[in-house]
Amino acid sequence: QVQLVESGGGLVQAGGSLRLSCAASGRTFSRYTMGWFRQAPGESREFLGGISWSDSSTRYADSVKGRFTITRDNAKNTVYLQMNSLKPEDTAVYSCAADLRGIGVVRATPGAYDYWGQGTQVTVSS
Repeated sequence: QVQLVESGGGLVQAGGSLRLSCAASGRTFSRYTMGWFRQAPGESREFLGGISWSDSSTRYADSVKGRFTITRDNAKNTVYLQMNSLKPEDTAVYSCAADLRGIGVVRATPGAYDYWGQGTQVTVSS
């Protein structure tokens, strides 16, 4: 089993930045991938991007490409989501997820992921 804990959410003004962290504990795998998702009120869950633990390859949704960056720190078993130039429409609950398939390809569908964090609220004011 894998436990994921997000942190770093909060209230920020438009144009500001936040860095979310996702710390993994329990059983980990060298080839698992991590994805970031968000869900705004009344909206479906949206794929933001992900990173492969095996080769650090990243993938981003067009909606956040150029503003959001996903990185990892293997020594800390932590994945980060750096969010810059935040907009009010970025307001949502942000979650990280672990795909233990071991293939090393970032997938965009929520059903592909085995474990999820509790989510952290990000609110961007104008």
